Amino acid sequence: MLAGRYELGQKLGSGGMATVYEAHDKLLDRSVAVKLLRSDALSEHTARQRFSAEARATASLTHPHAVAVYDVNSGDEQPFIVMELVRGRTLEDVLNDTGRLDDSQAIAVGSQVLAALHAAHRRGLVHRDVKP
Repeated sequence: MLAGRYELGQKLGSGGMATVYEAHDKLLDRSVAVKLLRSDALSEHTARQRFSAEARATASLTHPHAVAVYDVNSGDEQPFIVMELVRGRTLEDVLNDTGRLDDSQAIAVGSQVLAALHAAHRRGLVHRDVKP
């Protein structure tokens, strides 16, 4: 349980700095995604700073093709970011099943990704880790 509110569930993925879990927000009775700074990075001041900066930057962006940030905790305990949980398959899953997208599917996916990146760039944000 985080902050007496977020009950962690299954792991959804992980990266170099953080791990993302599905969670339940007990206060608002909804499913969310919680991104936790990895325990091996907790003692690194620069990792905490980057994580906090990521939370602020992500929260400043509102776009239909970007997840919304609901909450953040960057205090003394384990830092976390609470985000909108988007259900569905990843592009990586789709590509593993189909091998490739046809032209119209690739254009549709690419257009949505580029629209979100364009909105971020207009706000002065650069995403340095775009993944399927």
